[in-house]
Amino acid sequence: MKFADLGLSDELLRAVTEAGYDEPTPIQAGAIPSVLMMRDMIGIAQTGTGKTASFVLPMIDILAHGRARARMPRSLILEPTRELAAQVAENFEKYGKYHKLSMALLIGGVQMGDQVKALEKGVDVLIATPGRLMDLFERGKILLTGCNMLVIDEADRMLDMGFIPDIENICTKLPANRQTLLFSATMPPPIKKLADKFLSNPKTIEVARPASRNENIEQFVVKTAERGKRDTLRGLIEAEDVGTAIIFCNRKTTVRELAKSLQRSGYQAGEIHGDMDQSSRIAELDRFKAGTINILVASDVAARGLDVKGVSHVFNFDAPWHPDDYVHRIGRTGRAGAKGRAFTLVTPSDDEALDNIQKLTGYQIPVYDTGKAEARPERDSDEPREPRRGGRSERGGRSNAEKTPRGTKRAAEKKPEAPKKDAGRKPAPAASRHDDDGPDDGWNGPMPGFLSVGFGN
Repeated sequence: MKFADLGLSDELLRAVTEAGYDEPTPIQAGAIPSVLMMRDMIGIAQTGTGKTASFVLPMIDILAHGRARARMPRSLILEPTRELAAQVAENFEKYGKYHKLSMALLIGGVQMGDQVKALEKGVDVLIATPGRLMDLFERGKILLTGCNMLVIDEADRMLDMGFIPDIENICTKLPANRQTLLFSATMPPPIKKLADKFLSNPKTIEVARPASRNENIEQFVVKTAERGKRDTLRGLIEAEDVGTAIIFCNRKTTVRELAKSLQRSGYQAGEIHGDMDQSSRIAELDRFKAGTINILVASDVAARGLDVKGVSHVFNFDAPWHPDDYVHRIGRTGRAGAKGRAFTLVTPSDDEALDNIQKLTGYQIPVYDTGKAEARPERDSDEPREPRRGGRSERGGRSNAEKTPRGTKRAAEKKPEAPKKDAGRKPAPAASRHDDDGPDDGWNGPMPGFLSVGFGN
């Protein structure tokens, strides 16, 4: 099947072709005709299957007919995080360049006055995080009575972050006679209840079993001790031919400490987590996408929807608390048919988390032979170093780090790390754990980028 067989306009097909796409993915082939027929829909698909385009493309054609009015958006897309919202906006820019549609982005990190100005001009597409949307609504800056199309994206992530009450509140303020699309990687009972309440006779499209294994991603478990995790990680980076990698941690403090540790070891590493202001997060992502850094240490703020081409490896420095998060983390590699490798470092205290992951995915993850990986010592912060990209050199043979005699770790490296204060504690409730973009998504610092974008020539 080709995109031309789905009933899209010639202008939209032209933009899709120029973006380098010809054949739709299964979720796109199943969803686009139903959306164009104005049906409510539930889309269940793994991360990395192209579901963003499955609602962006038909929305552009539907919205091509009509006119926006001040403070009354014609359509609304709800996203759990600012990064996801910004990525959806990029898709609208790319595919809607031959349509004269306007768009506003309501996320934390942007001055509220600028967002109000964008709304007053009238927008066809409003992309928002629930916290900032409700804030502006309660201030009387936005009306939702003219919104005839609603998209709830990453619904299970919304559940994890505690946004479901906000979504229910938003739905009650929209016209009853509207088209609603709900997309989720999994369908837990609270999401099923939400769909039953707010969708009318929806068509369900499921292109893969929720949380099923992605055959393009080789997965491994790496047994280690709590005090030796950093050594184990550096050994894996040395043993693997790492091109671009994302390393996930459960806590923001761990993200900061690990990023600094890798930098001291000479790696080109950056970090992203919820304590960073929005402009810093965007700048760090831009560095990662541009290749200025090739290792990004991240919290779960980057686990869903982040689409960076060529991510060869994902490392779970911490086994995720929720098995669903494992699926989304490793989904940052092996995208669009590419191959990827994912490693999860597990300590004896992670046995239950690992069991839950394997039950969810239905896959017994093999144990990696750690004899293949030897750790490179962490450097002192004041020691001269040459930044390196990690892994073996392109010419073959051993890299500079591998030529260093083994067993020359500094005494300081052998000194055990102080045990973490929260070691052994049970995970916090879901809403508090995912605090990178919590219900109050209202950063007030400056943010570069777009607020209102007009499509067309």
